[in-house]
This record gives sequence, C-alpha cells and structure tokens, in this order.
Amino acid sequence: MKINNLHLKIDQLPFSLQEEVNIFIDQLLAKLPEKKEKKQPVYGSMKGKIKILDGFDDPLEDFKDYI
Repeated sequence: MKINNLHLKIDQLPFSLQEEVNIFIDQLLAKLPEKKEKKQPVYGSMKGKIKILDGFDDPLEDFKDYI
C-alpha cells in the first residue's frame, strides 16, 4: 500500500474516526522494540586490555617451507 493512498483514505474519514486511526497507530508504534542508541567508542577505552606477546611478528614454523 502506498502512503499517498493511505493518506487519501484517512482524509475521507470523519474527524472522530481519524482520531481512532491516530490512537491505533500510536498503539502499533508502542509495540515496536525500542531502538538502542549505538554508543560511540571512546578513544583509549581499551588501553591495557590487549597485550601483544614477544615474538608476535616472528615467522611461524609451519610456514618455513614457503619462506
């Protein structure tokens, strides 16, 4: 259904029924799950949580044949 058609149909209703449609739409919207705001990461918030071990960049023994 196109929005324009819906708008035209609602406009044809008497005001009291338009109010009922408005209440019904509010009830439908209340059923929708709330959208959670996506938090922006804070610069430096992971400091000290990740550790890179010594030898991280050393070649792997499994790939010696390819080096």
